Parts: sequence; C-alpha cells; structure tokens
Amino acid sequence: MLSTAARPYIEASVPVLQAHGLAITTTFYKNMFNAHPELKNLFNMGNQANGSQQQSLAAAVFAYAANIDNAQALQPVIDRIVHKHAAVGIKPAHYPIVGRHLLGAIAEVLGEAATPPLIAAWDEAYWLLAGEFIAAEARLYQSTGYAADQWIETRIVETATVAEGVLSIVLAAAEGETLPAFKAGQYISVAVTLPDGSRQIRQYSLSDAEQKTTYRISVKREAGGTQTPQGTVSNWLHQYANVGGQLLVSHPYGEFTPDLNTSEPLVLISAGVGITPMLAMLKTLVQRQSTRGVWFLHAGRSLQYVPHLEELGASQQSLPQLNLALYLEDQPVVETAVSVHNGRMRLAEWPFNAALNAQYYLCGPLPFMIEQWQALLALGIPAQQIHREVFGPESLNQAG
Repeated sequence: MLSTAARPYIEASVPVLQAHGLAITTTFYKNMFNAHPELKNLFNMGNQANGSQQQSLAAAVFAYAANIDNAQALQPVIDRIVHKHAAVGIKPAHYPIVGRHLLGAIAEVLGEAATPPLIAAWDEAYWLLAGEFIAAEARLYQSTGYAADQWIETRIVETATVAEGVLSIVLAAAEGETLPAFKAGQYISVAVTLPDGSRQIRQYSLSDAEQKTTYRISVKREAGGTQTPQGTVSNWLHQYANVGGQLLVSHPYGEFTPDLNTSEPLVLISAGVGITPMLAMLKTLVQRQSTRGVWFLHAGRSLQYVPHLEELGASQQSLPQLNLALYLEDQPVVETAVSVHNGRMRLAEWPFNAALNAQYYLCGPLPFMIEQWQALLALGIPAQQIHREVFGPESLNQAG
C-alpha cells in the first residue's frame, strides 16, 4: 500500500502526467535504449517507430496514478501485461533498469517541478507495481515449467495463403516431442533474427484447436503506409517462413480464454486478423462436439480477406446450433456457405440481451472493439460479461 507521505504527490501528479506523459515516456525510451541497446531485442521496435508504445506507456502511468487505490480496476489489465511480459521473457533484473530511466525521464522533463519528495513518491509507487509484476510473472513461469527467455525450437511443416495477405504457418515439435498444451485464445511469441542481425519478437494467436504435436499461426503481412512502417516480423515471415525451416517460439500465454466446457451461450465477435483466436475457440468447440449456443460474427472487407473461410463453413456443418455470419464491406459476387451481411456489423440484429446470459469475446482493431463494446452495453449486456483481446501495446488506460 502506498504510504501516506507519498500519496499526495502521486494524486497531484495526475494532471501533470496528462500534460507531459508522452514527453516523459519518449524521453524514457530514448535514454534507456541509449544506455541498454540490448533491450531493443525485447521491445517491438515497430511500435517504437510509430509512437504507439510511447503513447501506451504514457496512458499506463497516468491510469496507474489515477487508480492507485482501485485494485479491482487495475488487476485485469495487470494480468494481461504479465502474460505479455512472460511471452517475451521479462526478468526481475529488467525492473531496476526501467525504474531508473523512468524516474530519470520524469526529472528531466519536469525540471524544477520534479522535487525530491515527488521523485521519492514515484520511486515508491513504481516499486509497488513492479513488485506485483515480478511476483505474478514468477508464478506464471512456475506454472508453465518454462523459465524467462526459454524458447522452443519448432519446424515449419506447412504453409498456405489463407486470405489476402494472410499466411498460415504450421509448426511441429522436434522429432518425438510434444508441444506444451494451450487454451483456445492464447498466443505464442515468435523470435526471428533479421538480416541486420537484430532480434525481434512478436505475438501471434494460435488459430487452430490443440493438436498436441503442432501449433498453427495465421500471420497478416503488415504492408505499412504513409503514417505507419511496414511490419518487420510479419514481412520477414511471409518471405522466409518456408517448409523445412525452423522458428523459435515461446510457451503459450494469454488470458483471453473462455471456459469451453460450460453450457452458457458464447458470442465471438471479431474483425480482420482478430478472427485468429476465435477460430481456435470455434474449432475446439467442434473438436469437443459442444452443444452450447454459439454466435460467431466476423467483419471484413470482402470474402478474400476472411482467413480460413472454408473452415468456418465446415464448422457450421459440425455445430448445428452455430449462428455464423460475416459482415462485409463489399458484397460477394459468388455464393458462399456462410451467411453474409453487407456493411458494418450490427449487433442489434441478434438476440443479445442480459437475459441470454452469454459471455461475449471481442478481438480486432481497437476502434472496432470500442464500437462493439458500446453496442453491447446499449443492449443491456453487463460489462463483466464482455471480454477483449488487444493486439499491439497494452496499457492500463482501460482501467477505471
């Protein structure tokens, strides 16, 4: 618990962080990477280049200060961050480095306003949060049986283009080995060495039901544009991930994992490549011959942009109670076994209400998830029954 001496300084920091948070986090990353260039191997340098990591950390620091006494608001997001830390191999030794440079950045940006009592208060608050992360990550590593930065060597046994710009990659364990079990909705990290010798790590959802000897990921090639750089690792995988090659992957992590053994209705809502964890959930239900009510709603540009379209149709044949629909910007010119709705997703067309007592899972671009979250709330769905998966930098800015 934060001390009574530190509390007023943290509370007073809230408006300051709103005004100067991005400058602080930008300074923090610049100084930390200058002092510890080896840490670039742990951080997504694409997110550094487009500024999203800096913005995410700024929001996290602000939200932590604003919710310092609201453990109920902070805990779910902390849990997500812990899984992502474990997926890249964060160790206790990293926390003093981060703390030193974060406090240094606060002092550098705020200047004379960063008084010794203010810095002391933030030092106390940082280590309270860091202590939670370190303990939770230790428990998670222990539960998996894998240490931080311990990687699994896999062989690429199959690749296929499964939608426009999406490559499916099937990975097998070493001869005679089995891969760690996973829950539908989890992801693995993939570590690649780039042509310049640097290493980068990215997370990809597992897109199939558990097969024991193989994992499948479905990777969208991020082409980039005028405002965003192209995806370094996704483009590398599209170019170099060939059958017979090898990839280093992490143990599966992530808490976006519905209980697939219950009888309560399940609603899976996705857009774009956000369909990947939903596919793992759907195919697991097929594998288990589930009889629960299921809605699978997906939004995309056109049929050619829907990954694993044929598997959706096959799932519909296996689960008679499955309500499956695509919302497409462009009307298909060919018939498809899957029901197609033109335009943006419209959840009000479905029988979603509090009486249904369903669990709702959202995955896709952040604006899409916000829109569907608000639509569900407008239909009377309790917030605690709505769950989301975030691609890209996670922060505490969803707390509260």
